[in-house]
Amino acid sequence: MADTSHLQTPLARIAELAAAIPPRPFIDGAFRPMANDKTLDNVSPRNGAQINRIARCDVEEVDRAVACAKAAFDSGAWRGMAPHARKQLLLRFASLMEEQAEEFALLECIDTGKPISATRSFDVPQAINTLRYYAEAIDKVYGEVGASPASRLSYAVHDPLGVIGVIVPWNFPLHLAMWKIAPALATGNTLVVKPSELTSLSALKLAATAIEAGIPAGVLNIVTGLGHEAGDALARHMDVQLIAFTGSERTGRQLLRAAAESNLKRVSLELGGKSPHIVFADWSDLDKAAEQAAWGIFYNQGQVCTAGSRLLLERSIADAMLDRVIAVADAIRPGDPLDESTSLGALSSKGHLDAVMAQVEHARSDGLRIACGGEIARAESGGYYMLPTIIADVPPDHPLAQDEIFGPVLCVSAFDNDEEALAIANGTRFGLAAGLWTANMTRAHRFADALVAGMVWINGWDSCDITMPFGGFRQSGYGRDRSLHAMEKYCDLKAVSYTFA
Repeated sequence: MADTSHLQTPLARIAELAAAIPPRPFIDGAFRPMANDKTLDNVSPRNGAQINRIARCDVEEVDRAVACAKAAFDSGAWRGMAPHARKQLLLRFASLMEEQAEEFALLECIDTGKPISATRSFDVPQAINTLRYYAEAIDKVYGEVGASPASRLSYAVHDPLGVIGVIVPWNFPLHLAMWKIAPALATGNTLVVKPSELTSLSALKLAATAIEAGIPAGVLNIVTGLGHEAGDALARHMDVQLIAFTGSERTGRQLLRAAAESNLKRVSLELGGKSPHIVFADWSDLDKAAEQAAWGIFYNQGQVCTAGSRLLLERSIADAMLDRVIAVADAIRPGDPLDESTSLGALSSKGHLDAVMAQVEHARSDGLRIACGGEIARAESGGYYMLPTIIADVPPDHPLAQDEIFGPVLCVSAFDNDEEALAIANGTRFGLAAGLWTANMTRAHRFADALVAGMVWINGWDSCDITMPFGGFRQSGYGRDRSLHAMEKYCDLKAVSYTFA
């Protein structure tokens, strides 16, 4: 039996942190009691054990949160604050997060099942960097002065929309929440955030930290609960001006219906993808490509919107490349998320693990070749783990090559020429990301132009940062996170003309 004594200290600290978060929504600067006192079990994917309980908010709590956010917006305490002062508060917010980084990392690890090494090195630092990036942008984004005659002064300014509803997924709860929270706050809006019912702890701690930093009460509110209850109420609220959402196609369609049936609020959607990762025979370093192809799908247990879930290999190198990717996959073994040596943690829930395994069984029943993995792992832990899985020779029109599995499952296909590679790559309803490895710069630029994707990476998977926009084409959604462009969706453009007497 493995020695787990080194985990007792972080487990005790997690229990202490979770106990400090009551099963209540965070509204108007504090954890507020609920009318119905309904709660949900918060279960850790690490071992299937209950961490604590969270509030099961309904229409009444959403109404209260939106009313407080609207009052905070209407008062002008936040949007009317001098840009420099608002920047300083957000920078203070980021500094407090940095001081509490280990607490955020522990909560994110236990809540999501992802490795503590990832939450410490990526999720929490990236959330802090995002907050600082948009804080610094506040006083560096300008309006415009029109080319008017001498008798008139015309200018355009960016006005905040008002109350923003944010609905956050469970795969990167803190990181993706901050992609939306930071630019919305920077532009002077107030927010009501609905985190996933599976992963609410970091959002609740975040709101309390915002108050500690001096962000006015009512500016950042958190309602927890189920999507069809709290999420739907937020999407249908007449005082919410925009819903910023990352998640599934199904929920995205529901949000569009809710917006149409309420106040025609704006909806920004990031709905995932089936991203192609293409390797051409002229790329000489197959080991490097194989390493990135493997981690391009197995990172975060495959629960990444931009996961390179389709590996397209030029036929002359297909066998050699597949062998290398299998070797990388075979060296990756799921482990306890709290163990610093773990690189592959647990899937988000028992239901999600079952759904991913059902896709693998579908592949088996259709006679597809499971090149490695395809099995549940660490069942004795009570958690939700599976082995990295590679399915070879997948027909491009097979459901496994068309539908987002959102797990550690790589579908591999071969192609004979550029035209076939491009047809396979673009042959889905999605268009979030794509990548290719080639030594031919002409081909690289031609594919960058022809690939239907919001992001294209050449000779390096996911090679981008906060300065570049994130979003997709087709049914991957619309609207952009990251970069200065993200600030645009949280504002309206107002034109003002002053005619001199």
